[in-house]
Amino acid sequence: MKYLFDFSSRVHGRREPRFLLLLAILFCLATWPTATLAQEGPATEPTVAAGETPIAAPDQVDIQPTARDDEIGARLESILQATGWFVTPVVRVQDGVVFLTGQTTTAEHRTWAGDLARNTQSVAAVVNLISVMEPPVWDVQPVLFILRQQVRVLVRALPIIALSLSLLAIFLLAARLTSAITHRALRRRVSNPLLLDVIAWCLGLAVLLVGLYLVFQATGLTNIALTVLGSAGLLGVVLGIAFRDVTENFLASIFLSAQTPFHTGDLVEIVGIVGFVQKLTPRATILMTPDGTYVQIPNATVYTNTIHNYTSNPNSRKDFVVSIDYDEDVAAAQEVVLRVLEEHPAVLKDPEPSVLVESLGTFSVDLHVFYWVDGTQHSVPDVQSSVIRLIKHALQAAGISMTGEARELVLAKETPIQALK
Repeated sequence: MKYLFDFSSRVHGRREPRFLLLLAILFCLATWPTATLAQEGPATEPTVAAGETPIAAPDQVDIQPTARDDEIGARLESILQATGWFVTPVVRVQDGVVFLTGQTTTAEHRTWAGDLARNTQSVAAVVNLISVMEPPVWDVQPVLFILRQQVRVLVRALPIIALSLSLLAIFLLAARLTSAITHRALRRRVSNPLLLDVIAWCLGLAVLLVGLYLVFQATGLTNIALTVLGSAGLLGVVLGIAFRDVTENFLASIFLSAQTPFHTGDLVEIVGIVGFVQKLTPRATILMTPDGTYVQIPNATVYTNTIHNYTSNPNSRKDFVVSIDYDEDVAAAQEVVLRVLEEHPAVLKDPEPSVLVESLGTFSVDLHVFYWVDGTQHSVPDVQSSVIRLIKHALQAAGISMTGEARELVLAKETPIQALK
């Protein structure tokens, strides 16, 4: 090698004859295999496996410059047997006429044999008597051939399949870990459990999709993966249209979880139904009415309608009406009722209670009582019952008469009325 570089660097120098000699040697080495093959000629024919598509017959098959009939027959018969396409092939040559007999499975093989004999040296004519066999009714060879091919492909693909399954298992584990870590990290920041589960699930799904993409890349199925994903997207659109209500309820559950218009245990009113919130599921919001009945309201209905949350604000205002006679002192009655409200331990001082004259009825003066209660500390119905009971006792103790419901009694003219002594 050193000599070669040194030699090539001096092409135009004194060693130019050596360079020409080297070029001549290289040319001979390069052309020697080609010349050898040309001298050998088509002495050996390639063996064709059974079941393959026959290639075109050669233009001419040379035997010898002056071929005898027995030599032509032996040569052609050996070629037909080597292909494996023919059953008991027999070649007989008489005065340059080739007679072909035997059986084959396809018409293409029969035609190929005739062309081969016709292009052979010193052949004057060809009589092709090869018959095409009818395939058996219960021929399972094509199926077995296909199965063998599939088994070979599967065996060759075993390392790639093992690698793909390993990657898939790793990314499945990574997706679960991502979901668990996200759930633990956001547990204190996201109070709604449904929203927390959705966020963790989406992040885990993203990791899993990345793993699937890498698996398809490793197996060389990227185009198939894109086709499947495109079909899955189209299928998703079709399913989305078919299950529109389910999709709407699921999306509404995510929006409700993000906005949190109520929490578990809140007393709400939705589409005229009053109840305590028990659970928010991907499909419906579950309420329990005050009489103990469980009601499921679709999340799409909840999201698109007005929600009355009676416990979202801990301070709840309650009111009721007290009627007194016209003969009673209205200001004194207001002071008595207001004193009861101010002394009650469950009634809030801020906002402060109030007693207002609402209307002048037919037989009474109506006082409207307003007060506030902390719903997280006390039961609002129990407090209202206690306040009404204490106000009644206080008004009776102050000698203030409360008017009941007025009723009108109509008597017939003939009915006698007797006064009681």
